[in-house]
Amino acid sequence: MKLIEQIKVKAARLNKTIVLPEGEEPRTLKAAEIVLREGISQLILLGDEKTIQNLASELEVNIEKATIVNPKTDFRRDAYANMMVEIRKSKGLTKDDALKLLDDPLFFGPIMIKAGDADGEIAGAINATGDVLRPAFQFVKTLPGCSVVSGAFLMFVKEEFGHNGVMVFSDCAVMPDPNENQLAEIAVTTARTAKAIVGMEPKVALLSFSTKGSAKHPMADKVVNATLIAQELAPDLIIDGEMQLDAAIIKEVGELKAPGSKVAGQANVLVFPSLESGNIGYKLVQRFAGAEAIGPILQGMAAPINDLSRGCSVNDIVNMIAVTAAQAGGE
Repeated sequence: MKLIEQIKVKAARLNKTIVLPEGEEPRTLKAAEIVLREGISQLILLGDEKTIQNLASELEVNIEKATIVNPKTDFRRDAYANMMVEIRKSKGLTKDDALKLLDDPLFFGPIMIKAGDADGEIAGAINATGDVLRPAFQFVKTLPGCSVVSGAFLMFVKEEFGHNGVMVFSDCAVMPDPNENQLAEIAVTTARTAKAIVGMEPKVALLSFSTKGSAKHPMADKVVNATLIAQELAPDLIIDGEMQLDAAIIKEVGELKAPGSKVAGQANVLVFPSLESGNIGYKLVQRFAGAEAIGPILQGMAAPINDLSRGCSVNDIVNMIAVTAAQAGGE
């Protein structure tokens, strides 16, 4: 069974509720029909009920099992606004301001999760990443003890690489230039994502243009220090660096450049030193090698809230709903 099918089976077993703020978007409704038909999760569609129903009729999709919530008229608005004011009182948020924010589905969704009325969220088919993440950062916040949110991609590559052809790349979506402490946290959270979602024993390589001191530069030093910090943060995980890409994934090169490493030549989790390199890296593999990329899967949030590419397909949305529901299981 392919990994994504395993994730869907897990999601169906968990039976979590995922909120979709873009409930008036055609691809979202088509994906919702598939998710509901396959029993992957429960769904809440945000938007005007009449608009959603009319669009569903035009698209000839069945969303009868979905719950439709209009953020502008929902009975919980007052309670949600009070919750928002309490969370952001140090920032001077007033109740009137909170009620205005709740008109926006991108704010209403995270508050539903904060209140326990939903387990996770997917958005981004028609909204920029920053607009999706800002409400999540403000109201759902990060996991206790975690200061960094990052974005991982599941990469389906040739079977000789990674975990039976599955690798996890990070950070490819959020942190432009992480410092050594932030990079260490990204390495640890990505390893845990790989373990929880893929079921692999993570072997994490922190990437650089240098392998084990082969080059001297402050950029390489950052990765060296991040590796040491990550190893201290999570001594139970297999983490190594700094390491060039070929040393990380090619057995012969790894043995030559990093003899004795438990990661070199067999890495299944790749941690990039910056968002620039990570974003370029995953897209190169996706476009040149024809790898399937699922993500970004946001890590470090107190609840699973995931972003979509605005170029996403219906299948991409279905897959990310399944991933989000699996994340919500906390297994």
